[in-house]
Amino acid sequence: MKLPSRKVFAITGAVILIPVLALGWWLLSPLFLNKLVEEEFPFAFSASVPDDMTMGEIETIMSGIAKMDAPAESESAGAMAGAEVTRSGEFTDADRFHKGSGDGTIYTLSDGSTLLRLEDFRVTNGPDLRVILSPNPNPQNSSEVLEDGYIEVGKLKGNIGNQNYPLPAGIDPLTFNSVVIYCKPFKVVFSVASLSY
Repeated sequence: MKLPSRKVFAITGAVILIPVLALGWWLLSPLFLNKLVEEEFPFAFSASVPDDMTMGEIETIMSGIAKMDAPAESESAGAMAGAEVTRSGEFTDADRFHKGSGDGTIYTLSDGSTLLRLEDFRVTNGPDLRVILSPNPNPQNSSEVLEDGYIEVGKLKGNIGNQNYPLPAGIDPLTFNSVVIYCKPFKVVFSVASLSY
């Protein structure tokens, strides 16, 4: 009986090793990498355009407005002044390894829409982190995070910075008692901000 050659062993090893290395990189690389996201507070306004105005005139006006030099801080502060804080809380560490800090705030904007904003935010990075609003005020495990009434707001945009997450229309923000940063594949809580009025 002829034994398989080294070439066959090398090909078989490569076929097995490449997916294992790719999975390992996907799981472990976030622990060593940070992603900074800096989003301004969104502006909620509507504009009415006169019926007799042409598209060219509208584009000319809009391009002129875009070129205006105005400090972003004052614009952002003005937008936040027109928004009402519905619920707010500070992120805390889930354990010695999964750490979080910053603020999670639900705003009601002047147009009636709701928004979750993470400010001065920092959390231990991980694979496939999600932002979840939970009815539980301080969930410690997956079953507490995913209680009836929770919503997954979306994938975490970055583990550091200021970020906006528009909330679905028609939800009552008062039914949520925490913002949770949650690792979906491993069902692990990374950080929780208990919300208060």
